[in-house]
Amino acid sequence: METIAVIVLLSYLAGSIPGSLWVGKVLHGIDVRNHGSGNMGATNTFRVLGWKAGVLATLVDVGKGLLAAGVIATIRLGPEIHLPFWTPSVFYQMIAGVSAVVGHMFPVFANFRGGKGMNTSAGVLFAITPYSMWITLLVFVIVLLSTRYVSLASLFAAVAFPTTVAIRKYVFGIDRLDASIFVISVLICFGLIYAHRSNIGRLLRGTENRVRHFRPSSGMRGRGELG
Repeated sequence: METIAVIVLLSYLAGSIPGSLWVGKVLHGIDVRNHGSGNMGATNTFRVLGWKAGVLATLVDVGKGLLAAGVIATIRLGPEIHLPFWTPSVFYQMIAGVSAVVGHMFPVFANFRGGKGMNTSAGVLFAITPYSMWITLLVFVIVLLSTRYVSLASLFAAVAFPTTVAIRKYVFGIDRLDASIFVISVLICFGLIYAHRSNIGRLLRGTENRVRHFRPSSGMRGRGELG
């Protein structure tokens, strides 16, 4: 149990690193939560501060997931826990990953006002099954380019990952994919859909923000819209 406690704590703290908030304050003295959608995520950082800050925030958020599931999850302070239908290494990666995503959504370093966890979840899943994530990323890009809605692309990606895992494991028989990955990815999918509930409402009303173009943008700050 000591192993799980340490992994959960360290992964939560890693996930709590508020990349978008710190990038905005360090580079421009701006709290992104006070502008745009009000969300502390990379998408809003792109919208408010431009592509350079947005890319940096994205790297931090994805990196948190990779750190948790790829590094912190390897900590062992005693014998591994063996559960039915779980590969021990995957079990620890999932524990670390979920803790990091919770940390991103409710960060202790930012008054528990975080983002929606999409990029951090992507980092976690890249660490666990990169091939499935590359397919999911392709789905995200296709939907984004065809609709210009980041939120809609994120929702499609959230559904695409467990679907991809299921097809690879149960249709193509890729045994190295632990069944628990599919179960947890479904839970993550529902969690991400819940986190995007406000976006879903705006999509249904036709008021969701769309990407204006795919050229590097200077954001609201560069256009002088922050006052």
